[in-house]
Amino acid sequence: MSVVPAASETEPAEPRKVVVDGRVREVSVPALVPRVDRGSLADLPYDNARQDPEAVLFSRKDADGAWYDVSAGRFAAEVHSVAKGLIACGLRPGDRLALMARTTYEWTLIDFAAWAAGLVTVPVYPTSSAFQTRWILQDSGAAACVVEDAEQARLVSAERRQLPGLAHLWVLDAGAVEQLRQAGARVADETVTARRGLLTPEALATLIYTSGTTGRPKGCALTHANFFAEVDNAVRLLHPVFVSESKEPAATLLFLPLSHVFGRMVAVGCVRARVRVGHAPTVEGEELLTDLAGFRPTFLLAIPYVLEKVFNKARATAERGGKAAAFDRAARIARRYGRTASPPLALRAARALYDPLVYRRIRTALGGRVKYVICGGSPLGAPLAEFFAGAGVEVFEGYGLTETTAASTVTPPRRPRTGTVGLPVPGTAVRIAGDGEVWLKGGHVFAGYWDGQRGAAVPYTDDGWFPTGDIGSLDEDGYLRITGRKKDLLITSAGKNVAPAPLEDWLRAHPLVAQCMVLGDDRPYVTALITLDHEGLTHWRRMRHKDQLALWELARDPELLAALQRGVDDANRLVSRAESIRAFRVLTTEFSETSGHLTPSMKLKRRAVLRDFARDIEEMYRE
Repeated sequence: MSVVPAASETEPAEPRKVVVDGRVREVSVPALVPRVDRGSLADLPYDNARQDPEAVLFSRKDADGAWYDVSAGRFAAEVHSVAKGLIACGLRPGDRLALMARTTYEWTLIDFAAWAAGLVTVPVYPTSSAFQTRWILQDSGAAACVVEDAEQARLVSAERRQLPGLAHLWVLDAGAVEQLRQAGARVADETVTARRGLLTPEALATLIYTSGTTGRPKGCALTHANFFAEVDNAVRLLHPVFVSESKEPAATLLFLPLSHVFGRMVAVGCVRARVRVGHAPTVEGEELLTDLAGFRPTFLLAIPYVLEKVFNKARATAERGGKAAAFDRAARIARRYGRTASPPLALRAARALYDPLVYRRIRTALGGRVKYVICGGSPLGAPLAEFFAGAGVEVFEGYGLTETTAASTVTPPRRPRTGTVGLPVPGTAVRIAGDGEVWLKGGHVFAGYWDGQRGAAVPYTDDGWFPTGDIGSLDEDGYLRITGRKKDLLITSAGKNVAPAPLEDWLRAHPLVAQCMVLGDDRPYVTALITLDHEGLTHWRRMRHKDQLALWELARDPELLAALQRGVDDANRLVSRAESIRAFRVLTTEFSETSGHLTPSMKLKRRAVLRDFARDIEEMYRE
């Protein structure tokens, strides 16, 4: 075994690699910032207000759709008044406050106010079922809950008999923020100061429940120190994103759920770095496009689904205008440009030709000023990453889990490597275990799973590594590549190990495909279940004058099946013959959170799919 040192002690972000038998088995990157040894996230609004009270931290949309700014001073005052209200209602230090709402300004306000009052916040997805909501409130021991609207209030109220510890239920649409402000009017300012003073970096900040792909969600106990380690190093590493290098101040529009650790981490990071933030409650439809155009962010955080939609919609628009061939040429040029470190003159000229025709329209769809996208949740796929890079939008792809306060690896600025999820975030170490499992270590790794006491159940190895359950590898420079979930690996009846994720990710980027699940465990060969994308299918039907066909007829339409087969053939180029998809079945239903086949973060619940579509699977293997 040999240890490859960093190139220079003055370059702390350079990876240190451990090589075993000629292969990199471990890589680490030194932290870029010192460890925070006092205070908590509750101090951030107050520090900002003291240091630069006029700094713009947020923009909010009024009833007429116009955006107006919220200064650091105003945000701190609002946090303070709501924190006093929470204290006035009898909530004690360490009590858990659940928060069930879409991505709104009030979400972030309540989050910081709860911390200022010494509380622990517990996010609940606004789309959660009654059972999921009750389980999280019960398991966390929530003393209070804030919901967005009357429907959510009815859902929680119906479960109150089984939630004896839930003393308070506030509804944002019914004026919860103002109610709390009024309740706290007689609470002394010093009371909040005292509550904040009790918090240390090691104190519990939040319980974020995993999405439950294999069973009941588990509460991940994240401390204030976890967030500081993650946010401070990520902000310093992604300096061009969080600190604008142009005259346009850095700004982002949050539209992913704040119930998810990815959105939550970026929200905290923006307050830490004083980046202007807007909130958009949905990722669907024209409403988001309108918000993007009005807010005009300089960077976005997104899941691959969002970028896939942007690309497919642009391609469909070009096809309707009879310019599909030109768009496809522009896409090929963008991909070549995006994966070339030093593009030759001819390639630069070709890209310049298509910039006003195609690439500028892509950037306009994102608001017109977006230069960077931080992408996570699942692998984006090299073709799409290369396309956006060539179109003038640099994509920082990352990898992480709820247990690691979001990103553990990320694409380093100006050193992209498509097909990977980057290098370790500074302060992080990555190890590949003997069976290919990815292990992690760092200050951002959680305190443990909640069991009624802070982080008592800690699933670490004896030497302090956290096994992620993901399978991956490190290349010669220390870049991490994720190939699938350990529990999701398929073993065919011939004994071939197949990682379904690369095939699924590739197929999901097809304009006609909404979701895809690859099968083959203990089967003679690999197959796939495919659901159709509503927008892509509508466009395809219109272009081919097949609007009259019912969905069940389209699922058997030879032309549609041929189009999907071409997508399958493209995906099969990623793998060997033994791993390739030999057959597929088009389903006339969809995988969704409502149907029970997707988690709120859009991950497949494989057991549920296998159970509910058992007949389709058996028929596919008999054909």
